[in-house]
Amino acid sequence: VTPLEMNNQTDVTELIFLGFSNHPNLQGLFFLVFLVIYLITLLGNVLIIMATRISSALHTPMYYFLGNLSFLDICYTSTTIPVMLVNFFREKKTISYRGCLSQIFFLVTEAGTECVLLAAMAYDRYVAICHPLQYPVLMGVKVCVCLVTGSWLCGLVNSVTHTVLAATLTLCGPNQISHFLCDVPLLLKLSCSDTSLNEFVLHVASATIGLSPCLLTAVSYILIISAVLRIPSAQGRSKAFSTCASHLTVVIVFYGTANFNYDRPREGYSLDIDILVSVLFCVMTPMLNPIIYSLRNKEVKYALRKLTAGSPSYTLPI
Repeated sequence: VTPLEMNNQTDVTELIFLGFSNHPNLQGLFFLVFLVIYLITLLGNVLIIMATRISSALHTPMYYFLGNLSFLDICYTSTTIPVMLVNFFREKKTISYRGCLSQIFFLVTEAGTECVLLAAMAYDRYVAICHPLQYPVLMGVKVCVCLVTGSWLCGLVNSVTHTVLAATLTLCGPNQISHFLCDVPLLLKLSCSDTSLNEFVLHVASATIGLSPCLLTAVSYILIISAVLRIPSAQGRSKAFSTCASHLTVVIVFYGTANFNYDRPREGYSLDIDILVSVLFCVMTPMLNPIIYSLRNKEVKYALRKLTAGSPSYTLPI
């Protein structure tokens, strides 16, 4: 776009979401489905937070991280789903430019924080299985607080950088986003100014906030599996691996859907396929996390049963 053409165009003040626009007759059904998913996500993660805070049996580093993960999932879905639910009743599904930047800030913060937090949880499981005698020292209260604080700081620094750079872009049309939320790559497509710096920072962030925690998690589990296989008894191996099965499942779901959402080729896919893939990552994953921990972790199941029964103060039976 030449400078003259840019001056003849009008700056974009609002953006139009095209997500779910291919099915205008199903808006009511979509609203009900996503409302139910949102309520299940809120209920499941709130119960996890309450159980980890109230139950004395869950006052351990693993469940401290789990409580923070549930809080992240609540924030993540609350950034996108309420806006999407309102737009189901609008003929023109819009969001203001400032609202789009705000959504990008919170989404990038929460996604980046979760990547680092999952790596911290993998380190916790590595210490618990590979260095059990040193676990109380290596995973003390100060260490856990520092790991969670560091996760949030990484997410915030990454998010502030992307949001500030996105705010410098000139958007002069079209103002349509083929999605149901705002994201940095989607905004770059609408820019008629130079996006080379934004793209460079995006690649750097993908390597540092995305790839590095994934590699650290993978290395942790390689060491964990190696240690578990050296345990002589089958019962001992099963007990050791069961302590990290829930987290491993969450990691596979998170990185599997994230990889499919961001790293697959963009050409050759319809709008419906793009939306479906994004729903799996942005909507379904936060709902599945508390379900996975509830189904695969006996301590959490026991705590939730006691919590819903109205007896929050207890210890696990031996």
